[in-house]
Amino acid sequence: MGQVLGAVLLVVLAIVTGHAKTGSGLSNYLRQSPAPIIVTVVGEAGLWLGFGGAPWLASRVRGTKRFIADMGLRFRWGDLWVGALVGVAGQYVIGILYLPFTENNPRLQREFNAPAKHLQGGVHGAEIAALYLVLVVGAPLFEELFFRGLILPSLLRLFGRNGTWVGTAGAIVLTGLLFGLAHFEPLQFAGLALFGMALSFLAWWKKRLGPNIIAHASFNLVSVIALTAAVPLPGLR
Repeated sequence: MGQVLGAVLLVVLAIVTGHAKTGSGLSNYLRQSPAPIIVTVVGEAGLWLGFGGAPWLASRVRGTKRFIADMGLRFRWGDLWVGALVGVAGQYVIGILYLPFTENNPRLQREFNAPAKHLQGGVHGAEIAALYLVLVVGAPLFEELFFRGLILPSLLRLFGRNGTWVGTAGAIVLTGLLFGLAHFEPLQFAGLALFGMALSFLAWWKKRLGPNIIAHASFNLVSVIALTAAVPLPGLR
């Protein structure tokens, strides 16, 4: 529903800005690369309504109606360094794992970096601040609420009957795979799924989302900084 809502909002944006007079005009506007920052913001906002709405609805219908407590949305000072370490390390570990495939294949390296450049390449000046808010603040918060606040605990309860370690491992792996699939980037899927599993383990270990949000934000921050400095990295979001 979040994906559909994001698409609907983008069509509304195209109509308002006069880019939807023809089918081809609408398609070209929504698919242009680099993407205008307004397209990125509106598309992400629709997606976040889904990612945030589902946990809220679950808390109201099946939880205690205390959203923050139900989702484990708590922070401690120690979450800052733990999360930052996991996020930065995750970005570089993924880069190292991809290195054998991209080192001698410039075309593959360009394809790996294409989604990130699609987002960042069209922003300048003040628009960079908006990009940072989207990728380093909004995306980590709403994605962690959905995947580690809602999906992971649900799978842990579902798989609990299969034994403590088997059920836990299954929930962590499946949540990571769903996290990778949700980004709709085939080439980046393996790295994103692996990082999603690391985030799921972190949430299971710490029993709260504070370290996850910091880790996710740090992971994205490394990518944004690297892109603005023209340093290629394969991971983003």
